[in-house]
Amino acid sequence: MLWSCGGGKSSRDGLPETTNYSADDARFMELAIRLSEENVTTGGGPFGAVIVRDGEIVATGVNRVVPNSDPTAHAEVSAIRNACQKLGTFKLDGCTIYSSCEPCPMCLSALYWAGVERICYGNTKEDAKAINFDDSFIYDQLELDYDSRSIRCEHFMRDKAIRAFEAWQEKSDKVEY
Repeated sequence: MLWSCGGGKSSRDGLPETTNYSADDARFMELAIRLSEENVTTGGGPFGAVIVRDGEIVATGVNRVVPNSDPTAHAEVSAIRNACQKLGTFKLDGCTIYSSCEPCPMCLSALYWAGVERICYGNTKEDAKAINFDDSFIYDQLELDYDSRSIRCEHFMRDKAIRAFEAWQEKSDKVEY
């Protein structure tokens, strides 16, 4: 059953907020939001995520960047890792992620690599930017030529590095991903 929540108000970035979602969608999003709120009280960032398949929670994750001294310990990445471990696979086909906030570029990339079917989020990247979680510099950097980026990129020794790619291409029992 789909239900409406307020008639299509605009989010901070001007995109319309979805107003039709199921009771299950609301339940899973409320869990992601609750996880984000609880995580703030335990020293983590204000982000939570829930991965669901066939109406069942597969895994959750919260942002533990500071407590774990791990810049990749975002809620979505943590949830992906937990879900893949639980399911024994690197693909999350048929899964939906409910995140308390729009995924950053790293998390969005990880969600694409994991093959989730649907991404649902509460806060927007503009909301995150308003509290100093601003990822726009990453998007800006990706648009620049390598020589103009703030992190120096150097390309060398391809003739040796390519050997692993050649071995992979020749491998008959590889698992494609």
